[in-house]
Amino acid sequence: MSLSGITDPVLDLPLTTSAAAIVFTAAAVVGLGVLAARRTRQWLVLLPVLGSCALVVTVAAAVVVEKLWRPFPDPLPTTVYVWSGIAILALTLLVGRLLARDRARRHLPVACGLIAAWLVVTLAAAGHINAVYDAYPTVRAALGVNSFRTVSFDSLEPARTVPSDTWTPPPRLPTSGAVITAPIPGATSGFEARAAHLYLPPAYFSDPRPELPVLVLLAGLPGSTEDWLIGGRLTQTMDAFASEHSGLAPIVVLADGTGSQFANPLCVDSHLGNVATYLSVDVPAWVRNNLQVDTDPRAWAIGGLSYGGTCALQMATLRPDAYPTFLDMSGQGEPTLGDRTRTVDEVFGGDEAAFERMNPADLLAHERFPESAGAFVVGSDDSEFRSGIEQLKAAAQAAGMDVHLTELPGGHSFEAWSAGLEKELPWLGQRLGLTHP
Repeated sequence: MSLSGITDPVLDLPLTTSAAAIVFTAAAVVGLGVLAARRTRQWLVLLPVLGSCALVVTVAAAVVVEKLWRPFPDPLPTTVYVWSGIAILALTLLVGRLLARDRARRHLPVACGLIAAWLVVTLAAAGHINAVYDAYPTVRAALGVNSFRTVSFDSLEPARTVPSDTWTPPPRLPTSGAVITAPIPGATSGFEARAAHLYLPPAYFSDPRPELPVLVLLAGLPGSTEDWLIGGRLTQTMDAFASEHSGLAPIVVLADGTGSQFANPLCVDSHLGNVATYLSVDVPAWVRNNLQVDTDPRAWAIGGLSYGGTCALQMATLRPDAYPTFLDMSGQGEPTLGDRTRTVDEVFGGDEAAFERMNPADLLAHERFPESAGAFVVGSDDSEFRSGIEQLKAAAQAAGMDVHLTELPGGHSFEAWSAGLEKELPWLGQRLGLTHP
């Protein structure tokens, strides 16, 4: 039996509240206490050695991630490394206890108790790391149990279409939208994208069907096309908007802007992948050919969080004909692999001018965009990204764009991004011609 859509008090327990943080901290303390509790001279000598080993491994991992591997364009928060280090400490204590000459090796219940204590600490550390990004807000989300309606792409039937401003809802319109999953091939770009997820509002399941606007929404890095459904609470936000507008809401396309969980192709056409062409040509063409939507580019917008926000502004400045409207949520000051020198060298072959031709800040400084509009969103605690967002907003305004900045509670996390989408959706509906003041 599927648990999707079922209300359950356990599944809906929040994981990122202050109360949850207290529980996780207490669990970690108890778990570490169980793992460390052994009163022998040998253990008292070994204990600081194990602690030092955990510290060395954590620091080494941080150096590899930040200096050598560099899978993320921006440094990870200190909190992530602290709780990762605590999880590593728990593992070293577990190994030490199991290898020590005591009853843990001779009695299965004792060994099982130590393993359970290690699991408790590890889950508590994961809970604290999750809270940094608010990626899995509930138990349901962490377990991957859907809370939204899904339909198959093949089940969609063509219908008569009418402009959205002349459409009236039928008597038995669904009360919620639905999510479909479908591959969007890189027919022109050659980009190998992961499958997209698409939100179809209640109005799409009617005959006649309104010609709805389209919002292409991108994830961050690391990220997947499911992130907006899980941490972003996309279906809840869109269903709530639709319920207030007779079933009308934009169609949302959760497209792949990276190609894999950790890839960083900078949202440009390069040897890393032709992402710009994929998002500006392949995705719109597929949507227009496979769904019944408003085909006017003025009814299309692109948005995203972090890397996705940067990418959205890139599309708005590189291809304003395809996306004259954008949502930049906590985007970077410029596309980056970590720093300007590395980015220019590794992606543009050392050609600074080639980088400037795709950098939104440079494009905004030299071109005009009088037909474009956008919203910048940032968390009030997002000190690393807020200044860049503020500078880009000023540059966009100076370039003739109709833009505004929204600051919301939270850091560089879904706390701000999910609230940002909800906050900007009324403006977006008016901008795309779906609703009126």
